[in-house]
Amino acid sequence: MRIQGQIVDIKNRYIYKGEILVENGKITSITKVDHDYDRFILPGFIDAHIHIESSMLVPSEFAKIAVTHGTVATISDPHEIANVLGSDGVRYMIENGKKTPFKFHFGAPSCVPATSFETAGATIDSDGIRELLASPDIYYLAEMMNYPGVIFDDAEVHKKLEWAKHFNKPIDGHAPGLRGEQLKKYVSAGITTDHECFTYEEAAEKLSLGMKVIIREGSAAKNFEALIGLLDENFENMMFCSDDKHPDDLLLGHINQLCARAVAKGIDVFNVLQAACLNPISHYGMNVGNLTVGASADFIVVEDLTDFKVLQTFIDGNLVAENGKSFIGSVAFEKPNAFNIGFKNPVDFQVNATSDKIRVIEALDGQLITNELHLQPKIDNGKLVSDVENDMLKIVVVNRYREAKPAVAFIKNFGLKKGAIAGSVAHDSHNIIAVGASDEEICSAVNLIIENKGGICAVNGNAKRNLPLPVAGIISDKDCVETGRLYQQIDAMAKEMGSSLKAPFMTLSFMALLVIPDLKLSDLGLFSGKKFEFVDLGE
Repeated sequence: MRIQGQIVDIKNRYIYKGEILVENGKITSITKVDHDYDRFILPGFIDAHIHIESSMLVPSEFAKIAVTHGTVATISDPHEIANVLGSDGVRYMIENGKKTPFKFHFGAPSCVPATSFETAGATIDSDGIRELLASPDIYYLAEMMNYPGVIFDDAEVHKKLEWAKHFNKPIDGHAPGLRGEQLKKYVSAGITTDHECFTYEEAAEKLSLGMKVIIREGSAAKNFEALIGLLDENFENMMFCSDDKHPDDLLLGHINQLCARAVAKGIDVFNVLQAACLNPISHYGMNVGNLTVGASADFIVVEDLTDFKVLQTFIDGNLVAENGKSFIGSVAFEKPNAFNIGFKNPVDFQVNATSDKIRVIEALDGQLITNELHLQPKIDNGKLVSDVENDMLKIVVVNRYREAKPAVAFIKNFGLKKGAIAGSVAHDSHNIIAVGASDEEICSAVNLIIENKGGICAVNGNAKRNLPLPVAGIISDKDCVETGRLYQQIDAMAKEMGSSLKAPFMTLSFMALLVIPDLKLSDLGLFSGKKFEFVDLGE
């Protein structure tokens, strides 16, 4: 195969008219040739940190859409499915991904469960990590969320770190807001990246200590604007990622969108492309071509270097997408799951009023972090109830692995005026999480999730919309278009019921993520991320 265009040599910061010759999936020559093509040829885009499960798609369906946006590979942390199914879930993702030409690079999830303060469906201890890291299909130790365990010398945590060093595989970080001496100790443990920076100053400090900073722009957490100003001076040590990308957003774009936004801000195009295309390859030792002779023919053709409209995507020399059409087909897959509870009643979500002030979670649009507020609750017949007028709604987490009393708290900024929303996508343990205007509506939403053994839903009286997620309770068995269509309908219904959040279901899914401060809710109770301990609902 021969292909001509404007060759983008990122390393040498040079663009020239040329021709690429491909044989047996490899680039055999790149030569200067005069021609009339204006199109640009460059290495494929790489998402440097993503949970494929958050797209609600199996890897093979994710690949079909990602290649249309010029993405040829990902650094994928199967942490979400591992919290439900353990190492079997990791192997499920690997095997499904192998059925496509797309280059998935999976890691060994370091925190399953993420903390001891929640109930997960499985555990992967240091022996399990050793077994995973020994596999050539595992490229790195995935994000070490338990930064207190690193800092305070938890033996099991450090065994996992040592196994990564033993197998000479990189260690990903996850330390939102960590600064100063504690950050230095975290870095000294061998942790090399962080995708959780939410301020310029935090990212600059981590870069100064030798960490690679990954600029994240997902469906819920959006740190691009805060961090992009660091790229020109630190382009050799930065990458791009989505972390969590919902199906409707994936249909619109991927890493190509971040490249366009960065160039529009005046960031040097070569610096942008080094972060988007090359840095992940060198850092993780990826099996991905970098547009050099002898490398795998993994490259893309774009219309220009401003909008990065993708005309063609090649993986191992094969055309896998052209002008928005994917040539990756669907494959058959199984639907393993773990749901072991019966239906609930509204009384299960009642909580007695014991204080004039309660702790309230303040959700922040576009952020994973939350604030802790102390507010006066609404009380009805001695019970704490949702206060729709003041946007202080009841939020619940229901253990889906065994029968247990639901955990109940309150949250601001969801804005629902009626009805309820719920889902079994609730990072990291993926219990059922719901927020609503009344106990009856919350119960109805929770029971709809239980009935379908996983999904996300919106309910308002008899009006109900549901997206079933039968694979581990977190992944659809449909393609991206159908999954995205159903998701958009449910998202629209949540907004019709009053939610002003850009991505209410994605935000909801992170309200049980205890490792990101400040106030969160697990199935075991209200949790302070700053204190790293449970706290009472009442003051």
